[in-house]
Amino acid sequence: MVKATWNGVTLAESDKCVVVEGNQYFPLDAVKREYLKESGTHTTCPWKGEASYYSVEVDGKTNKDAAWYYPIPKEAAKQIKDHVAFWRGVNVEVE
Repeated sequence: MVKATWNGVTLAESDKCVVVEGNQYFPLDAVKREYLKESGTHTTCPWKGEASYYSVEVDGKTNKDAAWYYPIPKEAAKQIKDHVAFWRGVNVEVE
């Protein structure tokens, strides 16, 4: 089981995560999307495609661009379609 927490709240929990480049990608149905707010930030990975970001909001505090996903991943990264990964202080641990 893998769990992502920030500011004392569980953001995601799953035993079906996909690991890519050391990051745990959680399936969408395991993510508590009420804590995620769309961000206008985008970055590009040469082999995964264009990433979009969410800011995490918990108890009035915001962690800008602390989650990312690939809406239309390239073929080499198709296993992370409909998955979300976390960073920037979000604690991701394997239990």
